[in-house]
Amino acid sequence: MSNQTEERPAESGAVAARRRTNVVATLFRFQSFFGLVAVFLAAVVFSPRNDGQILFLTSENLFNIVRAVSEIGIIAIGLTFVILTGGIDLSVGSVLGLAAVGSAVLMVEDGYGVWATVALVLLAGIVFGLLQGTAVALLGVQAFIVTLAGLQIARGLARMWSGGETVQISYGDGPGQAPMLFSLLGERTFGGVVPIPALIFAVVAVVAILFLRGSAYSRHLYAIGGNEKAARLSGVPVNRVKIIAFGIAGFCAALAGIVHAGQLNAGSPNDGIAYELDGIAAVVVGGTSLAGGRGSVIGTIAGALLLGILNNILSLNSVNTDLQLLIKGLVIVAAAALQRLRPTS
Repeated sequence: MSNQTEERPAESGAVAARRRTNVVATLFRFQSFFGLVAVFLAAVVFSPRNDGQILFLTSENLFNIVRAVSEIGIIAIGLTFVILTGGIDLSVGSVLGLAAVGSAVLMVEDGYGVWATVALVLLAGIVFGLLQGTAVALLGVQAFIVTLAGLQIARGLARMWSGGETVQISYGDGPGQAPMLFSLLGERTFGGVVPIPALIFAVVAVVAILFLRGSAYSRHLYAIGGNEKAARLSGVPVNRVKIIAFGIAGFCAALAGIVHAGQLNAGSPNDGIAYELDGIAAVVVGGTSLAGGRGSVIGTIAGALLLGILNNILSLNSVNTDLQLLIKGLVIVAAAALQRLRPTS
């Protein structure tokens, strides 16, 4: 009898400990959403007012936030695939610039139609990503080194393609003009409320979420990021999965470049500078581990929106640009520090 009574408190203590662990794990799992809600509420509280109206909550401002984060959000979704494997891609900003230049040159100078231009630019982004993935997976070169070189190569190609100049996009049916269809990327739909780039971002997000939830490929991504050696021994095609991940990142970067060119009506070889840093920041703030094996596209989207809201409310309050960078940097460090505290199981 005494042994049984001694075992019961021990068992109840173990159950309580497991419950506490599960609660903590749940909090960390949804850290990006809690952060997003906290930043949103803070933005409401500290938003400037105009005749009693909260400027932050106006539909115009909220959709401007989504439009502003659409390019970084698309890039960050592609980066999530690479980072889940434990890799990194520093070239996505330069690939965006290359895609923006390519979109402008193909339509304005070479006379291509919209769909042919989009297809060629997306294909170029995919091929660029696949080549980087091949160097990482088959040649064994570290992703940091490969994509750092890719950053320089893509930027150099953009400068060569554009002659080092910004290529302006004007619309019409004559020579040297792009089809009017491309101008829709800078427009709004649903009664002039929802920006087209925001819709593209939403479509990419939905497709990525469904793909990561329902495919065998997604399980392989997480397995490689969790333990690459064990994944390889269990029959996971590690090299192929990594190469495809980089191809997806290249596709997303090229798509963001097309959106960028459509919004600015121009393609410049300097477009996308430091976008890779913002994309990685969105992934990290969204709770994806840079070590790989843990994270989600939904978290990345929340991270991108969190940073977008933060940028917006700081701008609405006319906060000094240097101080904005400092605040955003502290948010990123805090998100990374939280990951270090996250339970491993």
